[in-house]
Amino acid sequence: MNFPLEAFTAVSADHPWTYVVFGAIGFAFGYTLEMAGFGDSRKLAGQFYFRELTVFKVMFTAIAVAMTLLFGAAGLGFVDFSHVWVNPTYLGSGIVGGLIMGVGFIVGGFCPTTSLASASTGRIDGMLFMLGGFVGAFLFGETEAYFDGWYNNAGYLGRLALDQVFGVPAPVLVVTIVGAALLLFWGAEYVERRMGPANAGRQPAWLGFGAAVLMAAALVVLAIGSPTREDRYSRLVFKRTEASRQEGSAAQAVTRTYSADEMLERRLVFTSPAEAYKARYMQAVKPVYLDVRSESDFNLYHLAGSVHVPLERLERIVPDLLAEPRANTVFFVMGNGEAAAVAGWKLLVASGLQNVYVLEGGINRWIATFGARDPALKPLAGGGPDQLRYAFPAALGERYESCSPNPIEFDKLAFEPRIVLQLRRDKSGGGCG
Repeated sequence: MNFPLEAFTAVSADHPWTYVVFGAIGFAFGYTLEMAGFGDSRKLAGQFYFRELTVFKVMFTAIAVAMTLLFGAAGLGFVDFSHVWVNPTYLGSGIVGGLIMGVGFIVGGFCPTTSLASASTGRIDGMLFMLGGFVGAFLFGETEAYFDGWYNNAGYLGRLALDQVFGVPAPVLVVTIVGAALLLFWGAEYVERRMGPANAGRQPAWLGFGAAVLMAAALVVLAIGSPTREDRYSRLVFKRTEASRQEGSAAQAVTRTYSADEMLERRLVFTSPAEAYKARYMQAVKPVYLDVRSESDFNLYHLAGSVHVPLERLERIVPDLLAEPRANTVFFVMGNGEAAAVAGWKLLVASGLQNVYVLEGGINRWIATFGARDPALKPLAGGGPDQLRYAFPAALGERYESCSPNPIEFDKLAFEPRIVLQLRRDKSGGGCG
C-alpha cells in the first residue's frame, strides 16, 4: 500500500526562483540589522541602561508591521493563520530560558542573530559570542536528556496566541498593540532625551507620517475583521495528484484542484475501514482516530486506541491538534454512520487541520468489515442513518476482537486508496534568535 507523499515535496523545488527571494530577504535582514547598529554590542547593551533604545524600537516596529500585514492578509483570505507556525508555549522552560538569555544579552551585548551580524562585519566580540553560542548549544544537546521531562512538560500550553489568552478577536488586538507601540515609541524617545547623549531621541519628522500610516493600516485590519469558519471553509482548496489516461496513451499524473464541497461530493475524503485499519501498520503515516460519537455509544464499542471527542466538544481540542502535528499525521473522524463525522470533518478542515478523513460508513461499516463473524455482535434491523445498527451483550469498549483486527487475517483486504498527504507548514524559528 503506497501513499502519495505530497507533504514532502519542497516548494522551492517546484519554484526555483524562491531561492532568490530567500536570499533577498536574508540580505535585507542583515542590512537592516547593521544599519540599525545591531552589530555594535555597546549600542545593544545601552538599552538596558535607558541610554539607547533602538533595539526596542526596531523590534517592536517589526512586530507591529508584521502583525498588521499578517492579519490583514488573513482577513482578506490570502493567508490561513492556522497554517502559520506558532512556537508552542512552555511557561517553565520559557521563563528560565528568557532569564538566561536576558542576562547573556546584558553581559555580552548580543543575542544570537545580532552576534552573527556583528561577526560578519569582522568584530571580534561578535565572533566570540557566536562561538560561545555554538558551545552552549552543544552542551545543551548533550545534557538535555537529564531534564527532558521538565523541559518538555513544564507549563506546556501548546499553540497559544494572544487572542486566545484574552478572548478577543485578533483585529482588536492588532489595533491595541499598534496603539500601545506608538505610545511606547514616544515614551522611549522621551527617556532617551533624558538619559542618553545630547542628540538622542530626536527623530525626523517623516516618522510621524509612518506612524499614522501604521495606525491607519491597523484600523483597516479591524474593519476587515477575522474570517469566520464558514469563510475559511468556502476558501479551502485541495490539490490531488491523480492518474489521467487518454485513449491510446499511457497514464499520466495530473494535479487537480477541488473545493471542500467537491471533495465531499466526490467522496475523496472517505476512507474505507480497510484503508483506515492498514494505516496502523504503515510507516508513511501516523494515524489518529477521532471518535465523535456519544459517550454511551463509545463505551459500547470503539476502535482500539481511538480518542473520544464528542462532536460538541471537538472545537475545544483544535488548538492541541494544531500545536505540533507531524507532517505525516492522518486524522480519521468516526461516527456510527457518516453524518456526525462529516460535520466533524468540516469543522476540523475549516480550522486549518490538514490530512483529515472520514471513516466511510462509520463504525457500522467497520463492524460489518471486521466483526461479521463475531456471534456477540448481532445486526439490528432499521435504525437512523447515524445510529449503531448492532446489539452488544455488554459495554466492553475496545475489548471486542474486531476493535483491533488481526493484521494477518485481514492482510489481503482490498480497497481504493484515498489518503494523499497534504503539504504541511514546517517548523520555523522566530524572534531575535
